[in-house]
Amino acid sequence: MDFAQQQRNPGRHLTSIGIVLLMHLLLGYALVSGLARKVVEVIKQPIETKIIEEVKKPPPPPENLPPPPKSAPPPPSFVPPPEVVVQAPPQNAPTITVTQVRPVEQVVRVAPPAPPAPPAPPARVAPMLNFNACEKPEYTTAARRAETQGTVVVTYTMELDGRITDASVERSSGPTREHKQLDRATLDAVKACKGRPGMVDGKPERLSGRVEYVWKLVD
Repeated sequence: MDFAQQQRNPGRHLTSIGIVLLMHLLLGYALVSGLARKVVEVIKQPIETKIIEEVKKPPPPPENLPPPPKSAPPPPSFVPPPEVVVQAPPQNAPTITVTQVRPVEQVVRVAPPAPPAPPAPPARVAPMLNFNACEKPEYTTAARRAETQGTVVVTYTMELDGRITDASVERSSGPTREHKQLDRATLDAVKACKGRPGMVDGKPERLSGRVEYVWKLVD
């Protein structure tokens, strides 16, 4: 709102005039009633003043003063020391103890000699009978017809020249008559065969041996 618009508003002028009149009325009332005089009297009352004395500080001690002399303590009273009587222990004459040491008897036990080792058994090599180099036994007619088969074990004694001087059936090829025929044929073939004699410590020796012969039909 500018100044021209404020001039055109009469309400604001009336309010300002009313405030000014009210202030004049209050001031006139105060003068008439003596209120102004009381205010002046209050202002004119005497003012009391008090003088506060300054607290004086003690003067500072002078500098570089020598220290007060120290009094020496009184000397202690002399107390004589107590007399101590020390008794020396009685000295006994040294005693010499003699201990007799018996000589140590050294007992040396000699172990009995070990028994001689038993002689090593002689190295034996059994005689060998090779049926491939001898005449083989043949099936009998009855044994072939009965289709008899089995294994015969024969023991024998061989001489130094390889001949068989003694032979016997140790185990039969079977229980039947045909098996007995095969045992007999095997025994005869062993006696008719010659082989390599046995050896004892590398030397030929008359020794015994055993041989197995298998009877088996071949188609």
